[in-house]
Amino acid sequence: MPTKATYSVLLPTYNERDNIAIVVWLLAKTFTARAIEFEIVIIDDNSQDNTQGVVRQLQQLYGEDRIVLKCRPGKLGLGTAYVHGLRHARGDYVIIMDADLSHHPKYIPEFIRHQQETGCDIVTGTRYKLQGGVCGWNFKRKLVSRGANFLAQTLLNPGVSDLTGSFRLYRKSVLEKVIAGVNSKGYAFQMEIIVRARAQGYSVGEVPIVFVDRLYGVSKLGGAEITQYIKGLLWLFVTT
Repeated sequence: MPTKATYSVLLPTYNERDNIAIVVWLLAKTFTARAIEFEIVIIDDNSQDNTQGVVRQLQQLYGEDRIVLKCRPGKLGLGTAYVHGLRHARGDYVIIMDADLSHHPKYIPEFIRHQQETGCDIVTGTRYKLQGGVCGWNFKRKLVSRGANFLAQTLLNPGVSDLTGSFRLYRKSVLEKVIAGVNSKGYAFQMEIIVRARAQGYSVGEVPIVFVDRLYGVSKLGGAEITQYIKGLLWLFVTT
């Protein structure tokens, strides 16, 4: 899997002090072991648990060229966090993932390999195909995720098995073009960007992953986010 490309990892954070150092260490280990050029762009929404302080310590350890910290004044939405981080990414490819250890960096080499072999514009991790799966979820969380994907598959026919996943690799130029037309700000962002990308003719590949529920901290998914997702789904059904 030799490559001369640079990969930018975008990590939105809010109160991830207990997780951020571990995920950065795993990312650095994954890339350096394969001699892949990388940077990690951390977009923090004014965390109250000193996440920013931990990131600044990581900058001292890895260097500010590897760990880029971009701070925002408050919780402004997941979608806008990616937009903000993209402005500061210097890579040829952009990887988005959760900072809470739900997405293990061990899958990234497979993302890169799949993209190189197929030439696709986007690679998305899927929990619902082949060896994919989830670990640590209760029945309610599984039902919500399955239900969200079932509705999306039924109404939008997106051509991917996991529309709500947030572990992906993009060509940076493709992400810049697609994200300019995305309106969703929260968790519906993941759904909309794939739907918009497919509508614009970009190719999407899938790699099975196992999603592991967070060990530390509190999930940001709540009733407001679910409502926002349903509204976004219906809006996409009408407008695409």
